[in-house]
Amino acid sequence: MFGIPGKQAVSITDKAAAQIAKLMTKDGSQGLRIGIKKGGCAGMEYTMEYVSEVDPLDEVVDQDGARVMIAPMAQMFLFGTEIDYEVSLLESGFKFRNPNVVDACGCGESIKFNEDITAS
Repeated sequence: MFGIPGKQAVSITDKAAAQIAKLMTKDGSQGLRIGIKKGGCAGMEYTMEYVSEVDPLDEVVDQDGARVMIAPMAQMFLFGTEIDYEVSLLESGFKFRNPNVVDACGCGESIKFNEDITAS
């Protein structure tokens, strides 16, 4: 929807692709759908869910056996984002490096976008 021909909407690191593909196999899902919703102390939060069907309006990124679908209302917020999977001593999980984010809360769970984007 908001893509540039020949360029994927989001990029997926090798670690993230491996984790998504592993979880898809385990759950028998069609992929990981990523979205945005209002909430959190900074104003917006990412949503993630494994789904059994691809919505025809989703932007789909396939890489190394992993499929990420971007919900229609989130596409303009996520364009250019890199999705990574990090493992540390205390936690592991998906990390989003999103060039559209202008601020985030201290815990990293919620984000804020430029007001020009959110006014659209």
